[in-house]
Amino acid sequence: MKKVNNILVALDLSTIDDTLIQYASFLADTLKPDKIYFVHNIKKYEISEIFQEQLKDLDLETMISDELDEKVSQHFSASTEFEVLISEDPYTESLMSYVVHKYAIDLVIVGKKRITEGSGGISEKLMKTLKCDIASVPENSLASMNNIWVGTDFSRESVKSFETASTLANYTGAGVSSIHVYSIPMQFTPYIEKDAMLPKIQKHSQEKFDKFLKRYLITDTTTKIFRAKDASVAERLVLESYKEQADLIIIASKGNNVFSSLLVGSVAGELFRMKRNIPVWISK
Repeated sequence: MKKVNNILVALDLSTIDDTLIQYASFLADTLKPDKIYFVHNIKKYEISEIFQEQLKDLDLETMISDELDEKVSQHFSASTEFEVLISEDPYTESLMSYVVHKYAIDLVIVGKKRITEGSGGISEKLMKTLKCDIASVPENSLASMNNIWVGTDFSRESVKSFETASTLANYTGAGVSSIHVYSIPMQFTPYIEKDAMLPKIQKHSQEKFDKFLKRYLITDTTTKIFRAKDASVAERLVLESYKEQADLIIIASKGNNVFSSLLVGSVAGELFRMKRNIPVWISK
């Protein structure tokens, strides 16, 4: 993973902004980027006609800019240079893509609010469209990085996750665990007993793990293999991460494996949508 030079933090004037600013401050102290950009998009089209008359004489952009400046000053303690950007674009995704390109952003930080599962919204769209890494940080997440979990399906694409984890570990001294979650292919179950398949899949997964780590010269990591059982790959990954108090889950943007898929739109998309208390970092 190359050095993280520029970070974009997406703010929306809600209570989660405090968490995102604090997390950005932690990363700034840790990774020493060149600059942090705090970005808010004013969606004027969402303002009810009832209030448009009252707001027409107000400089809404200046008011919001002042409020965000105050928030950042209160919660951002790092010495890294930062800038607050305010825009009025009807499409937040296109705005973010433009800013990412213009300012050569390496990492975008978005919030994950404590709402019901199934609402990934703009964050999931950004995950699919942006060409840089993206981290989804839940509300009230602790700014710490002692135990990093890296999900892999042994694909070449997933090597990027380990490069990211290695960079973060070098800066933080965090331990890195390599995680593989497998599920039994449904098309085989009518013909083969599960009890007969499990030992073979477990052995196959461990052999693939060993070859994968050796091939890509991945060291300084412990390996863990879990069966999804009655949960999805994403659910099992998060559940097990809670048990071992992981601070961060990293997966690649793409992957390909018969027993475990980490493709964008599948596991990555589910991780962004699901209710969780742990940050997820998608490595592009």
